[in-house]
Amino acid sequence: MKDSLSRGIQGTLAALLLAGTGAWSRAQGERTPKDTPGFAPVPLAVWTVTPSDFPPIDVYDDFEGTTLGKLWATWRVTDGAVQIQSAIVRAGYGAVRITLQPHDFFEAGRNGDLGTERDELAEAAELYSGEGRPYEFAWSMYLPADFPIVPVRLIVAQWKQMAANSSAPEFDDRPVLAVGYVGGVLRITQNRARKSPAVLYRETRDLRGRWLDLRFQVRLTPQSTGFIKAWIDGRQVVDYAGPTANPENPGTGYASLSQYYFDMGLDRDVMAQPMMIYLDEYRKRQLREDELARPARVAISR
Repeated sequence: MKDSLSRGIQGTLAALLLAGTGAWSRAQGERTPKDTPGFAPVPLAVWTVTPSDFPPIDVYDDFEGTTLGKLWATWRVTDGAVQIQSAIVRAGYGAVRITLQPHDFFEAGRNGDLGTERDELAEAAELYSGEGRPYEFAWSMYLPADFPIVPVRLIVAQWKQMAANSSAPEFDDRPVLAVGYVGGVLRITQNRARKSPAVLYRETRDLRGRWLDLRFQVRLTPQSTGFIKAWIDGRQVVDYAGPTANPENPGTGYASLSQYYFDMGLDRDVMAQPMMIYLDEYRKRQLREDELARPARVAISR
């Protein structure tokens, strides 16, 4: 009990340290609702010392401030690529716009791979996911009506396993879970153990010009206890059970137990055309076992 309570207090302190402009209410209890019809208040129990079984991570960002809050690290972003604007929003008055230009945050290809470029918001290190723990991620995404439809590798959200030794002979740096948009097709894919990507879901409808609400429940682990559940606009599209991460041994370079980080934005192979994406209403929380697959506590009117 003492250890559990200590972890709960540590989680509370971490959340307090991460509170950024526009992302948090400083009153205990509930966050002030946005001025949007149908928008439900978001309980923020992280502001109080909670029972020992309460999730230690429960963070939310509505991107209403003038700058990014401290939930986010910008080590994968080029200066000027991220802006908080009010012209296109999911709810409230602000949303993030990410504009990717050719050779933004460029990385040369290795071993015959193509070069890559990206502008992505990565979660702060204090929020990395622990192996074997269940989490829920939710956010809204908007692709402009003129978003390029091209056969270029593009990832708009991904979960990556932290490596202890990236030079290991069997190391695989691909995301263990990703949301991609290639050639006008949205795909949810799983990559692990140097195998070909497994497509968990494919959506061929034109998704441009409107907001998509995405929600994932995941337990990331190389063990059989892992799972991936995904919803798009409230409809469940993925229900996978089994290993969800790379094996952990000297050959793969992944240590036991691994940590995992989430990022969202634009990550693609090099191309000449710019791209733009809007993001809003982000939330991450650690789940209790009795909460798995329950509806999200945030309701957004359509």
